[in-house]
Amino acid sequence: MHWIATAAALALVIAGAALVQPPDATATTTAPRPGTPAGGAPDAHAARYPLDCGHTEVDVMGKGSADFDGDGRPETVAVVRCHAQGGTPPNGVYVLTPPAAEGGRPTVAATLLDPAQRMNVTDFRVFGATISATLLGYSSNDVPRCCPDKRRGVKWQWEDGKFALTALPAPGSV
Repeated sequence: MHWIATAAALALVIAGAALVQPPDATATTTAPRPGTPAGGAPDAHAARYPLDCGHTEVDVMGKGSADFDGDGRPETVAVVRCHAQGGTPPNGVYVLTPPAAEGGRPTVAATLLDPAQRMNVTDFRVFGATISATLLGYSSNDVPRCCPDKRRGVKWQWEDGKFALTALPAPGSV
């Protein structure tokens, strides 16, 4: 019974992540921007992410690029977190578009996973128009932050002008 309740709780968190997206979580098709090399993807290290890291830096833990919206310019997907000397801060997953002007910074166009959801990302991959990852989480506040006890595979697919989240079957399910 405990596992069923836990799986249901994790499914609710994932479903909530799919439904709660910032109003700017769509991409549009526009002409190529100045300062973006042909075929060049936005630099994940140059972006400013909507994270409050205090006086620490943002660490880019993973990245991948693809032309999700079919406009001929690749977008970059970045897995980031606040830098920490110890522990495992939660991850954010963001989609970046090229800078608006030459010499500018890439723009965060979509938030796929908000760090406020307190999850970590492993097995991150970008292939075709699909982003896949394994999300690690915690069943309660009593679980040490070093040792997540929940695991769920997810994928985001570009559909109808936005990213659609699909939760893969839970481990051990039929």
